[in-house]
Amino acid sequence: MHYQYLGDTGIRVSRLCYGSLTLGPLQQNLSLHQGSSLIRRALEGGINFIDTAEIYDTSPYISRALRGWYGEVVVATKAYVYTREQARKSLENARKELDREVVDIFLLHEQESRQTLEGHRPALEYLNECREKGIIKATGISTHFVEAVRVATLMPEVQIIHPLVNLEGTGIRDGSASDMVDAIGKARENGKGIYAMKPLAGGHLLGRVDEALGFARDKCQADSIAVGLGNPAEIDYALNFFGAKEVPEEVKKRAGNHKKKLLHLPEECNGCLSCLEACPQDALTWDGGPVIDEAKCLCCGYCGAACPTFCWRII
Repeated sequence: MHYQYLGDTGIRVSRLCYGSLTLGPLQQNLSLHQGSSLIRRALEGGINFIDTAEIYDTSPYISRALRGWYGEVVVATKAYVYTREQARKSLENARKELDREVVDIFLLHEQESRQTLEGHRPALEYLNECREKGIIKATGISTHFVEAVRVATLMPEVQIIHPLVNLEGTGIRDGSASDMVDAIGKARENGKGIYAMKPLAGGHLLGRVDEALGFARDKCQADSIAVGLGNPAEIDYALNFFGAKEVPEEVKKRAGNHKKKLLHLPEECNGCLSCLEACPQDALTWDGGPVIDEAKCLCCGYCGAACPTFCWRII
């Protein structure tokens, strides 16, 4: 496995980051033993960087996987908070669930624009005060928007940017893949640490895995790439790709070519429309029931998190 520093932060991470969204209730909903075992397999393979978020509810998997592990590990988490009190509660919750006195990276989740960042400034100021106290090592943002990357590039309060980027630009809300890569490049020139998300576009690029991961690894200018890994075969595939660069044929065969799909269970739906409001990609519309635009859907699971009757599944 290759390692790199996240911008000017001094935080050293593996080029491959374990995206834990796949493990939790928004997607596979694995048992604590299953999920933590997968993370431990990744750690043993050389990954030292794990990504989670408050909404993912995957911190228990991470804390279980880290029991008895003495190697270096960097954990990034994020939360949609905009007041100091919200930030305080989310940070304390992260410290408790991860069982870590110091949170390596804490990000403001789902930032969109200059206006969003300005509205969330009180939370960011609080997080940076905690960074100065040593409770957090680095702060930053996650985003699907080119504008947010460009604005954050000029903000000294932001050390880490976690942008969506893939070779087709799928999921980027206000531009193309080349626009995002250009913004990422300027952020890196400004000393920001970059770890990218959605290199496989929520499953849309699973038929072009090598090409998609190759773009993320070699062309998107990120220090690390977060990939959702949901079974041992996928972990072995990614470890080979980001380590040796050549994936053995038997590993490719085991990893398969499965495209994730979002499934709605209409008998459970109460028509509250919460899922439409929660979808960050505007992939859902209503016509007597939710209609999924599969070209836009990234299988993030946010619709399921917002649903009071749990009628969404990712298969």
